[in-house]
Amino acid sequence: MTKNIMTENISRRSFLRWGVLTGAGLAFEGSFMRHLTYGALLPDTGCVLPLEAEPNPVSPLIIRPFTDKLPIPAAMKPRWRPSADPTRSAEANWTVRKARFLGPDGPTDMAGPGVVKPGPGEHQQDAYGHRLAGDILPDGQVVPIEHDGTHQVWPTPAGQNFDRLVNWQASEPIKYHIRLQVAPHSFTTSPVLPINAVGKFKKPPANVVKDGNGKYTLPPSTIYGFNGTFPGPMINAEYGKPVVVRFENDLDFNPENLDRSDFGAPDFAFLTHLHNAHTAAESDGNPYYMQINQGGYMPGDWCDNLYLNYPAGGDPSETQSFLWFHDHRMHHTGANVYKGMVGLFPIYDPGIPDGLGGIVPGTGLDTGNESDPAPNLRLPGVRVNRPNGRFDVKYDIPMAFYDVALDDGVTPHADQHVEIDVCGNTQPEQWGKSFFKHYPGAGFVGDIFTVNGVAFPKLIVKRRRYRFRFLDASIARIYELCLMTSAAGPQRMSQLQVPDNTGPGGPPPRLKAGQWEIPDGQLWRPFTQIACMGGLLSTPILRDSVQIWPATRNEHVIDFTDVAPGTVIYLTNILEMSTGLKPDNYPSDTWDQTNYKVPLVKIIVSSAQPDDNSIMPVPGDTLRPMPVLPDSNVLNALPAWNFVLDKSGGEGPENRWQINNLPFDPLVPLASFTRDQPVLWTNENAGGGWVHPMHMHMEEHTVLNNTSKNINPDEFVGKADVTNLDPNESVTVYRNFRTFTGRYVAHCHNLAHEDHNMMFGWEIIDHP
Repeated sequence: MTKNIMTENISRRSFLRWGVLTGAGLAFEGSFMRHLTYGALLPDTGCVLPLEAEPNPVSPLIIRPFTDKLPIPAAMKPRWRPSADPTRSAEANWTVRKARFLGPDGPTDMAGPGVVKPGPGEHQQDAYGHRLAGDILPDGQVVPIEHDGTHQVWPTPAGQNFDRLVNWQASEPIKYHIRLQVAPHSFTTSPVLPINAVGKFKKPPANVVKDGNGKYTLPPSTIYGFNGTFPGPMINAEYGKPVVVRFENDLDFNPENLDRSDFGAPDFAFLTHLHNAHTAAESDGNPYYMQINQGGYMPGDWCDNLYLNYPAGGDPSETQSFLWFHDHRMHHTGANVYKGMVGLFPIYDPGIPDGLGGIVPGTGLDTGNESDPAPNLRLPGVRVNRPNGRFDVKYDIPMAFYDVALDDGVTPHADQHVEIDVCGNTQPEQWGKSFFKHYPGAGFVGDIFTVNGVAFPKLIVKRRRYRFRFLDASIARIYELCLMTSAAGPQRMSQLQVPDNTGPGGPPPRLKAGQWEIPDGQLWRPFTQIACMGGLLSTPILRDSVQIWPATRNEHVIDFTDVAPGTVIYLTNILEMSTGLKPDNYPSDTWDQTNYKVPLVKIIVSSAQPDDNSIMPVPGDTLRPMPVLPDSNVLNALPAWNFVLDKSGGEGPENRWQINNLPFDPLVPLASFTRDQPVLWTNENAGGGWVHPMHMHMEEHTVLNNTSKNINPDEFVGKADVTNLDPNESVTVYRNFRTFTGRYVAHCHNLAHEDHNMMFGWEIIDHP
């Protein structure tokens, strides 16, 4: 029988974790929720617990790595999705549980259920509709800042502000529907071995028993996922074809009565951000725009995010290629992302129609089909059109990297960020399930590496060219990836890692992360990098290894055409990171200097050799030209802004990280910019031995100056949305803000830092 938050059985332990139950359901009083969200007050438990020194668990050893296949996501179908609740599944298409759009006009109205199709009408963008500052909602909340609740730009001539879209032909958005759902997820089918901090067998808690084959196996972990999967669905999008995605919160329904564990936003709220998208504020999914419910959509809520798939300013050089969407709930982004709220959004460039039967010059470079003629660059990929308007692209493979820690059943749980088990009780019933803690002093790192949600997967490739798209979906971990061969194959790690940067701000040392290594690993061949965060590079780059920081992406063409069948290649991480402060061998050893070689994916070359109509890009080729910037005289005269990231001098665990000596204020902007007025924006790391991947929402940037000695080769031949700041590094970039107005954020994408105030709100205002 379907259960929801109002009826499911909750144990006394869960009661202590999640807060206050009332007879009518799970109630969060305003003051208590403020404590949950901000950690302003802690309960007087009498406990004295050095929370910063709480150890990480040592995950059970995965005995048989590289037996599970790498999942390759299929493109999602455009349509409305019925609810998982069988009592609701017979509802009409686009039925929602509540919406102001359905009710009479009034500041407290919220009607439902009923049908609300995505569209540009008043109150039609989300459940709450247009709300003025000071409006009182049915639950008694006072709206702190005006909430638009309506799309500010709709991509048809009848839509508002259509004239802002340069080089644009009218098109109704393709409609998708994604539900946030509670679901089980397994990271491996392999048996496991409980181990201690030096890799020796350790008897698990008494509740853990062997299976019928005498082996220990992992129970599924509980996720909060987009459509109940991890990673979530993949939307294959195209420039010139806008999409609108309805995100609906069904996290109150728990059909399988799964144990929710003790992390994730405690009120089950979500807020979805399409990372690096050129998007209007109301569809951006950020907690400076979304002020209701302290920055999130509650169970039963929904919002329609409109992704125009429109290059900033209509400039083809601003065209991107690989985005992703993830949660952005204020102060709980890290927990929600780690809980499973990750989705993929490749975006192709088939050519933007010019209205005259052709395409806008400079577009049409990346169609997703290698057989298409020029101007298509014929990058690897064979398009397969599916029913219902979706399409897949064979030989074009996204890989989302994510490190996880699994509970050993004896490590105390304690996280005052959400006032859960502040005394640090052990939880033997959680053995083998995903474990999370904020670690505000450093950042969370796991000791098992997964790709597309599977630990140590294998990938069988054919003898042809492939396109690999890499995404770092980890909370804090940085990877340095290379392609390696190994004569001996993977070996178990056994040495104890004792880093010199643990200190009082991070967890104690544990077994070296990764579990398996290839000590004899040798470089197979370089990557041919074709894209970074901002889409195609201006020219390809040959790289022995590529570094990838949290939230960043890069793309590569790998040629297996001349490789002997049976050859085994390991996609390998050579960057060791025992805490979220910075990598231990930093800035990084080269592949032949490091003693840390952790294979992530086993690639096996088959004998199959299908037709390959792709063209191998080589350095010197022109891919996508960089945006044209003003000359130096104009640049030097632009308004200049400086943002300094530093550890807070304030007291308490909730105020660890700041920007310009200020904690995140969800009501006050730190900066205001004028639409169509370019600026110079400098991000500076004040030092202290940590690194910061600083992400700016809205339009991406072009790097002008970088003081670091550790510059990525793609930094000046591609665009970006994150400045990866080494200690004491300063990066100056050129930014412009075209098309939209509204409220946005910038923040560190080490999500423990973001969740502990290393974020600020800023706004784009229209011309006077």
